[in-house]
Amino acid sequence: MSGPNTNYDPVEVSALDPANVDAAVEQALAAIAGATDLEALKAARLAHAGDKSPLALANREIGALPPTAKAEAGKRVGQARGQVSKALASRQVELEAERDERILTDEKVDVTRPAVRRHPGSRHPIELTAQRLVDAFVGMGWEVAEGPELESEWLNFDALNLGPDHPARQMQDTFFLDPVDSGLVLRTQTSPVQIRTMLEQEPPIYIVAPGKVFRTDDLDATHTPVFHQIECLAIDKGLTMAHLRGALDAFVRIMFGAETRTRVRANYFPFTEPSMETDFLCFACHGAETWGTPEQCRTCGGSGWIELGGSGMVNRKVLRTCGIDPDVYSGFAFGLGIERALMLRHGVQGMHEMVEGDVRFSRQFGTGA
Repeated sequence: MSGPNTNYDPVEVSALDPANVDAAVEQALAAIAGATDLEALKAARLAHAGDKSPLALANREIGALPPTAKAEAGKRVGQARGQVSKALASRQVELEAERDERILTDEKVDVTRPAVRRHPGSRHPIELTAQRLVDAFVGMGWEVAEGPELESEWLNFDALNLGPDHPARQMQDTFFLDPVDSGLVLRTQTSPVQIRTMLEQEPPIYIVAPGKVFRTDDLDATHTPVFHQIECLAIDKGLTMAHLRGALDAFVRIMFGAETRTRVRANYFPFTEPSMETDFLCFACHGAETWGTPEQCRTCGGSGWIELGGSGMVNRKVLRTCGIDPDVYSGFAFGLGIERALMLRHGVQGMHEMVEGDVRFSRQFGTGA
């Protein structure tokens, strides 16, 4: 800003020259008229009406004029700035109206069109099947028990009477953590949860243990290296094979219908003695009762029976290992694969459908509506 000068001629100051003031107004009006949106108008306002605009600089020079020249210069610059402000306000109203009209057009909603529904997330059919299995035992008064997927080799094998030379401990069946002699494995079954429970709780014990397990199987129609099991354990005074049969019968009837029958076949498992395999009457063909010849049924493969899983009375060695006196307490255990239960109940043809993550598979079960 120039200092006071009594010999000052305002015409000689470039910023206050009438021609320059008129030129600044013309440039401002042109920029305002050329603004096509509010952002462009904001830029024009800063350039032509802001603190560093030509008219703002001219207004600062008025203070240095002698009193006789201030009135004329102030009137000229004030009218110019007022003209620019008026143009800015008018253009602001026009652009806001255009914006509002554009929004109404672009964001218009046709309420007569069918709504686009977003499919909500949901639990996988394996999880739903596991929950159904657990509910069957919880309804009988059993408790749910859980354990880590990374287990010690002792809990996964030794405590279950699986000696060092047992085939299940070989590398082709088990995922061992490096180094191999670390004593840690990815659990091959949910049975370690039973061992943990017996070590931590006093009988009576009635638990159901669902969970994920790992084995070195290739993925094919009937196998996967990661799958799910559910195992049940009961420890109490006076439990016998009759109680085991009763629990299995109750479970099967809950899952497959009140008329479902079971049968047992002798088998061997290191952690139960005696041991057995349990089958239940095919819920699709009911053996020969419906078809006449069960060979026509694809669910049971023509046998009329479906294998449920292994079971038996808890081995006395396992009870002693867990600090339970086998002369006072006895118990039974059984388990089955959750994927197998899903395949049987819903006719799923292969493991690929369960693990590949195609949402169309889940929607078949009403989980993705």
